Amino acid sequence: MRQKSRAWAEIDLLKLEGNVNIFKSKLLGNTELMTVVKTNAYGHGETQICAKLSELGIKHYGVITLDEAINTRCVVKSGEILILGYVPPEYVAELSEYDLIQGIISLEHAERLSYKAVKPVRCHIKIDTGMNRVGLKHRNYHECADEIVKIIRMKNLRVEGIYTHYASAGSPDESDIAFTDSQTDFILAVYNELMSRNIFLPHVHFLNSAGILYNNSPKSTLARVGISLFGLSSNYERDKGHNGLETFLELKAVISQVKTVHKGDSISYGRTFTVENEMKIASLTIGYADGYSRALSNKGEVLVHGMRCKVVGRVCMDQMMVDVSKVPYVRAGDVATLIGRDGNEEIRADWLGSMYGTIPQEVVCGITGRIPRVYV
Repeated sequence: MRQKSRAWAEIDLLKLEGNVNIFKSKLLGNTELMTVVKTNAYGHGETQICAKLSELGIKHYGVITLDEAINTRCVVKSGEILILGYVPPEYVAELSEYDLIQGIISLEHAERLSYKAVKPVRCHIKIDTGMNRVGLKHRNYHECADEIVKIIRMKNLRVEGIYTHYASAGSPDESDIAFTDSQTDFILAVYNELMSRNIFLPHVHFLNSAGILYNNSPKSTLARVGISLFGLSSNYERDKGHNGLETFLELKAVISQVKTVHKGDSISYGRTFTVENEMKIASLTIGYADGYSRALSNKGEVLVHGMRCKVVGRVCMDQMMVDVSKVPYVRAGDVATLIGRDGNEEIRADWLGSMYGTIPQEVVCGITGRIPRVYV
């Protein structure tokens, strides 16, 4: 297959189904699952992922941009699509045209949407309970409810819910647990205050991936699962193997050449790696332009014939070199696994991220468009 001639990502949709079933089993009360498919479904390919999720009966989807929402709507004809990010009011007509739900982040945002709208726009209002990123910000839940009422009364806005986002729901630290509880308490206080004023909204939601796993609550009408849907965790050492979730993206590349280098030779740009003893290196047909971070230079590992091989020298834009001295019978045309399993060894995106101080979201979202996705 031509798409496997250089580098590619293999994605196992059966494992996605297994992860969905695990999260469905964790839902409490009447909580429904919202699958967050932003950033090309965390690098897994939004079209195929959304098609599979729709097949599995998922009704709620979360995205960040208008383009992501429209792309999702092209696949998911009848689902509910919430845009969690900011959409400029100039594009309000498309929100109605594609039956999208807009997250409102401020009174000013609501006013501008209302002014521009010709048809009713479905909305959820974001409340900032501690992230200090976007959303209505109030120390007093009465005042927050007052502002929400103002938005509800605006022309051509149809408010259907309120939501917030946890800052540290997955942390075992006592202060973080208390902070998460305070976020939950605040949004529920706002929701109850609205009900006391005879305003009954269909949705109040606050659970994210970590929230579902560690701070589950039947009071959240939606559970927004993001990175964990793809079997990954921002805290790999704590979560590995704990929840039965499986990763299902494997990143692979072809070996273009194998050569012997000698003591004193240097490898790649900047001569950051100097050979101490004769070694055998393999050049791989993948680099940082494909999404394998340059920060993994002289740090990362790949799998060749089921054996772990160190990255040597700087990762180039389109190529990288690894030490295959201990791998027998390796030759050009063989396949290296950069993320995934080969034999008894596995390299995970969350482990890779920990190698250079980042999270798995950045690793998988960073896999660029020139890497074809192959679904198995």
